[in-house]
Amino acid sequence: MRLSRRALLAATTAATALSAAAPAASATPRRLRTGFERLATDGYALLEGRRVGIVTNPTGITRDARHIVDVMHGDPRVDLIAVFGPEHGFRGTAQAGGSEGRYDDPATGLPVYDTYLKSGRPLADIFTASGVDTVVFDIQDVGARFYTYIWTLYDCMEAAQLAGKRFVVLDRPNPVTGRSAQGPVLHREFATFVGRQPVSQAHGMTVAELARLFNGEFLTAPVALETVLMTGWRRSEFFDASGLPWVPPSPNMPTPDTALVYSGTCLFEGTNLSEGRGTTRPFELLGAEGVDGRWAAAVGELALPGVHFREAYFAPTFSKFQGRTIGGVQIHVHDRAAYDPVRTGIALLVTAKRVWSGFAWRSDNWIDKLTGSTQVRTAIDAGAGPDEVVAGWQEELAAFRATRREYLLYR
Repeated sequence: MRLSRRALLAATTAATALSAAAPAASATPRRLRTGFERLATDGYALLEGRRVGIVTNPTGITRDARHIVDVMHGDPRVDLIAVFGPEHGFRGTAQAGGSEGRYDDPATGLPVYDTYLKSGRPLADIFTASGVDTVVFDIQDVGARFYTYIWTLYDCMEAAQLAGKRFVVLDRPNPVTGRSAQGPVLHREFATFVGRQPVSQAHGMTVAELARLFNGEFLTAPVALETVLMTGWRRSEFFDASGLPWVPPSPNMPTPDTALVYSGTCLFEGTNLSEGRGTTRPFELLGAEGVDGRWAAAVGELALPGVHFREAYFAPTFSKFQGRTIGGVQIHVHDRAAYDPVRTGIALLVTAKRVWSGFAWRSDNWIDKLTGSTQVRTAIDAGAGPDEVVAGWQEELAAFRATRREYLLYR
């Protein structure tokens, strides 16, 4: 079954009008072109004669910062009839764990449907009720398994298959590179909306690659999938090499620097320490009441590659410790190529527990949902050091890397 589905995927990709084939050599400088840019340049031929709905948010923009919904709505070559908003909403006004609900977009008059926490048949029914026959996905991801947009992608693919809809993914760069997969792999018994399927904590893939992985490995039945790939993107590149404007994919992802650390420090959501929400440097500032300079000193002694740690004090304006001054660390990445966000996140957890007597996991063991199993929590509780914790997931990670390799589309 797996082999035949992979063969089908290969055939589908080969037949897709806009492939990832390298452009012909020329004297002009290399420039990244997103999936949407290539779709538009081709005159939207892939959407001709289709009733289109798009899953997107504020990151679905052109190189000159226009929203693609506004662009497509104003183009007679596209019959755009619906928009589907993920967590935080289509226009991005909702905080973590929220959405904008059902409304008509004031700018275009288009109906906006809420997909957040909807999946399976209920989401398929929304696609059917909207009247679309093709669902397009264009959202900027940040490269971490627990960032919910990739599971919106998964849920929408599954629902589109159930509803008999075509599914088109417009690709964008992984802002923290696509060099490798890192971190623990989710165990299915820990599946939630921050991880539906066995994917590593930092996946090192683009959304089009993930869509192919989902279709080939995880969906009960594959959706009619087409991908519009980028040209000019290299796996080793960080977001600033793209030349694209950065729009925060969510309220607490203000810069590409946030994305760089997120796949490691988001683990602090599973503890009683602040992960920096309510500050201007979320996920780079970590702390709690009673934490002092011993934490920065302890993690600094590990000499982790590519990163320095500064003793820091701050007062979050919302979320944990709102309005109270707390102590902790600020992460300063000085060598992105050498920096390992997941190992750094583990080292921060280990040292925080060692130097601060008030350390505690969230009572619901949310850390297990974030890491994908009990392995990280139980190892740290048993006194394991960072290297021992990291060693505990290497066999599963190697297996995921082998599977992932079959779906990579860029060099």
